[in-house]
Amino acid sequence: MSSAASLNRSAALASTAVALLLVGLKVWAAWTTGSTAMLGSLADTALDLVASLATLAGVWVAAQPDDHNHRFGHGKAEALAAMFQVVLISISALSLAARAIGQWAAGARPEAAEGGIAVSVIAMLATVALLAWQQRVIRQTGSLAIATDHMHYQSDLFLNLAVIAALALDQYAGLAGADPFFGLAIALWLGWGAWGASQEAVDQLMDKEWPPEKKERFLAVVARHPELRGLHDLRTRTSGNRDFVQFHVAVDPGMTIRAAHDVMDEIEAKLLAEFPGVEILIHPDPEGHVDPTDLSSEDLLANRAS
Repeated sequence: MSSAASLNRSAALASTAVALLLVGLKVWAAWTTGSTAMLGSLADTALDLVASLATLAGVWVAAQPDDHNHRFGHGKAEALAAMFQVVLISISALSLAARAIGQWAAGARPEAAEGGIAVSVIAMLATVALLAWQQRVIRQTGSLAIATDHMHYQSDLFLNLAVIAALALDQYAGLAGADPFFGLAIALWLGWGAWGASQEAVDQLMDKEWPPEKKERFLAVVARHPELRGLHDLRTRTSGNRDFVQFHVAVDPGMTIRAAHDVMDEIEAKLLAEFPGVEILIHPDPEGHVDPTDLSSEDLLANRAS
């Protein structure tokens, strides 16, 4: 297993362990306080556990090598794991909103605020430690599944702060509607987080092109090679933590196949130095060749210095 895959798996295992710890603590806190905000926090953490298990499965599948049925690898398993998390977060948000509205209408009040506050503080400390490790892993691997899990646990910090505020305001300030109000606010926050987390996963599943600035860096490297007379039909995509790119280049029509192959190797070496791990497919064309069926014939190196 590669170092990136090992790091991703360690982050997923750490996430699962933290979720298990917090589920146990919050079951007790929700039972003793009767707080909707705490119940919402418990529901979110329980879904964290399921999502962490999905993340663990996703990064494990994504780390598997290419095979005959998956020649581009298994990187999209991370995007599928991320979308699964989004579904769980959305369900949690809707359920919590319904619970908060029902409690507000019934006028129910939480009890035993001290225990709930203590559990929330412990949850925040454990979450901060997990976030620090996830951030380190994301910087080194770029894992989408870990990044989505990281975003979810970031929201947990605010969620636990909201639970503390709800219990304190209700128990010590006498604000009877504080608990359902914060419960509803948490539901809205979770819904917004689910929407944001879904965007990159959808982009990967739909093979969205790289961001313009990344493509510009890519073209700048290619443009340095003196043998190239042009570049067109550039296609890019990302799957998990792997990048894929293919393009056509124009070369001297009199160049031998061996010479053209050597030029392609030189271009690949320069690109891999700048974009480690990218999978590159280059198609050489004789300068002046025009394919009437090509919808992307614009020369992307026309205004660049060689």
